[in-house]
Amino acid sequence: MGTTNPRKTLRALAEARRGVIVPGAFNALSARVIADTGFEAVYITGAGVTNMWFGLPDQAFMGLAEIADHTARIRDAVELPLIVDADTGFGNALNVVHTIRTLERAGADCIQLEDQVAPKRCGHFSGKEVISTEEAVSKIKAAVDARRDADLMIMARTDACATQGFEAAIERAKRMSEAGADILFVEAVTEPEEVRGLPRRLDKPQLMNMVIGGKTPIFGADELGALGFGFVLYANAALQGALAGMNRVLVQLRERRRVDEDPNLVAPFAERQRLVGKHEWDELEVRYRA
Repeated sequence: MGTTNPRKTLRALAEARRGVIVPGAFNALSARVIADTGFEAVYITGAGVTNMWFGLPDQAFMGLAEIADHTARIRDAVELPLIVDADTGFGNALNVVHTIRTLERAGADCIQLEDQVAPKRCGHFSGKEVISTEEAVSKIKAAVDARRDADLMIMARTDACATQGFEAAIERAKRMSEAGADILFVEAVTEPEEVRGLPRRLDKPQLMNMVIGGKTPIFGADELGALGFGFVLYANAALQGALAGMNRVLVQLRERRRVDEDPNLVAPFAERQRLVGKHEWDELEVRYRA
């Protein structure tokens, strides 16, 4: 880790409200690529971990142990601030306390909790349900109380738009803000005017989720920053790109029965070694050689 405090850095990024793009990582190597490309923070995506680790849809198959393990590995791989998707907190308010302590210890700088009924599902799937406002607020209070470092941020996500409408989601987000949430995330708004209205309606910094092919209209990050959003999330853009890339090279391998070192098709061998830090490990090997 470097000398900068990633939690303080992330808080400053949120407060700047300039539409910082946060790509999603689904493992340590994807986090390395995000950092290497020059982004300022990483989002550890529950959907991505579930898709890539289990080959399953984002419907609550991931548990606390899996996301904590990924968080720890990604924390070792990059120095950027980490926003961690903790789904519903994996239970009630007591489970949330355990979740916050576990993920804080694993290296999270911000932990996101949502108000869906378990088992949760992707915010852009149909069939979502939310818990009562009172229970949602109590879980945010539990999260705020459980953190050991005051610089660890709690992000409150509400999925109430889908079942109760935009105004109900705004009211719920306000209650979560009053409970101590540092960042607000109103998920799956469907109308452009709703997206534009959120920064005017809520006082805390906000994250807007841009799901490629999802329910929310796509805005450019510059426009969202000008509106006052703190973060612009592309949780699974890298994953979708990786899938497209894997499909291209495997189709060529199947059809042509060979793959040459084409940089438009595969990352060069040397580039892969650079990203995983082979040179640094070679230097350590020399240093510690008997």
